[in-house]
Amino acid sequence: MPAGASRPGRASHGVIAALPMYDRPETRAATDRFWAGVRAGLAARGIDAPEALTRDRDPWDVWQAPDLVLAQACGLPYRARLHGTVTLIGSGDYGLPGCAAGDYNSVILARSPTPPPAPVLAVNEVLSQSGWAALADFCRDTGLSPRGVVLTGAHRASVCAVLDHRADIAACDAQTWWLMQQHDAWARDATEIARTPPAPGLPFITRAGQDPAPYRAALAAACAALAPADRAALNLRGIVARVPGDYTALPIPRAPDGAAV
Repeated sequence: MPAGASRPGRASHGVIAALPMYDRPETRAATDRFWAGVRAGLAARGIDAPEALTRDRDPWDVWQAPDLVLAQACGLPYRARLHGTVTLIGSGDYGLPGCAAGDYNSVILARSPTPPPAPVLAVNEVLSQSGWAALADFCRDTGLSPRGVVLTGAHRASVCAVLDHRADIAACDAQTWWLMQQHDAWARDATEIARTPPAPGLPFITRAGQDPAPYRAALAAACAALAPADRAALNLRGIVARVPGDYTALPIPRAPDGAAV
């Protein structure tokens, strides 16, 4: 049994779990059912977990909470700040085009197939693998010379900034883009101009000092038990084991110049 874990059946007191990265109103019920399966799997393995997911706390507060049971983070925050203070469990497999199981990438979006050579970038936040690091690499590799950055706070907001002519291009997590295509009619107005090379998918984490194996097993069992409608809603196929070096081997990009909210 992992250190600090409780026996099955013990009431949850203070522990938290959150799955905010792909949480939307349209998929919330499916996410909650997935969590119920994960929670049951954790209980069967002697790990205390909350009945409901936390949705009203800042992700950084959740990721660094001493009573964290489970959360999904972003790859860049993990390698920049979290990797020495949390336990890595694995990454989700969303069956994304051009990606190996457990990997993901960014979709580069613009208003037209040919963005200007000196574009304004829409960036969700500077500690985002898919929204900033992948976009910076794309600009470097294609010879674009950004003339400014608009910080938007979210992938969907970045796409809106492009469509509203406040920016010229944005990079959106491929799974987030898939969800937008399912649920946001206005997303059809954005033009996909490229997809970036794959990177390790968003990591599932728990607090430091835990054995990741039972957490990974609970996640995998819950994935396997998803009803077909929930699997279709979440696009989640399974869980892939990860080691910290999968993330920390990647460079940490410099923050963009001229960022403006």
